[in-house]
Amino acid sequence: MIPCYDIALIGFGNVNRTLAGIVFLNGDKLAEELGFRLRVTAISDWKYGQVVSADGVDLATALACQSGDSFAALPGGSSTCDNETLIRTAPADIVAEATFTSPDDGEPALSHVRWALESGKSVCTTNKGPAAFAARELKALANANGVRFEYEGAVMSGTPVLRLASGQLKGAGIKGFAGILNGTSNYILTRMGQGITQEAAIAEAQKLGYAEADPTFDISGQDVRLKVTVLANDILGANLRAHEIDMEGVSGVTPDMIGDATRSGSCWKLIGQASRGPDGVLTASVAPQVLDRDHPLAAISGATNAIMFDTDYLGPVTISGPGAGRKETAYALLSDIIAIDAAR
Repeated sequence: MIPCYDIALIGFGNVNRTLAGIVFLNGDKLAEELGFRLRVTAISDWKYGQVVSADGVDLATALACQSGDSFAALPGGSSTCDNETLIRTAPADIVAEATFTSPDDGEPALSHVRWALESGKSVCTTNKGPAAFAARELKALANANGVRFEYEGAVMSGTPVLRLASGQLKGAGIKGFAGILNGTSNYILTRMGQGITQEAAIAEAQKLGYAEADPTFDISGQDVRLKVTVLANDILGANLRAHEIDMEGVSGVTPDMIGDATRSGSCWKLIGQASRGPDGVLTASVAPQVLDRDHPLAAISGATNAIMFDTDYLGPVTISGPGAGRKETAYALLSDIIAIDAAR
């Protein structure tokens, strides 16, 4: 009989809602392709409340919920939610965590992940916070409880950066990396290079859904700093804390600076990077840089992300792909679930 994993969704915004839609619409196809089924047995969200059903949540009704609706109308539903109790007691094998996270301490996602692992549930998350602030602790907690902590989507959404480094590039001797890790800032710099002001580029990014109403987290470099923390600790064996990484965002990049770079055949990019020198000392930073047009990252335009690994045996290896998007990020959760299954 084909195995089935029961999933608890913490947060029901774009990402987990899309994952639920994938399970609802394509469950049979996925089961045939992956060799296991997925069943959503719990959902929690501050807008809708929570619903728990050991036999599977009525996803058609849950997916139809819009602003102002409540899960109270569903069997096992309530208009309020208690995430700790739900996470610890829900009939679930895996918790898919996709809530808002503070860039200062990783909460509440960090607590959500900790509660799940403590209760013997594996976790997949797209949140940078838990991995940036407590990856070692959470991995140890997962190992102690015989479960998994997976967070591929924390860096470049569905583009498989962490597993590329730990899998296909294992043994290649990765010495460092440099990446365009924030689609909002890259879109802004791309459009400035096409002649519009930074203010106009930000407004466009907001209209297109690339930037939040308050874009500070993206344009200040904070988002990239958390991602560099995750990458450096995972790939280079560092023990960095985000505040230890020098950070500069794109606010100071002016039209004159863009124009000078364009005339010299170069371009500005916000680069997050880390590397180990021959002495073993690790350096990491986030800052705008001028790249020559023949640099592997120079052609990465718009909201696309990319990362270049510096390796001993292959030289530079670059991968690019979407760093955001509901489908792409939901796929990251699915890829984590596949990894959880493969580890069993």
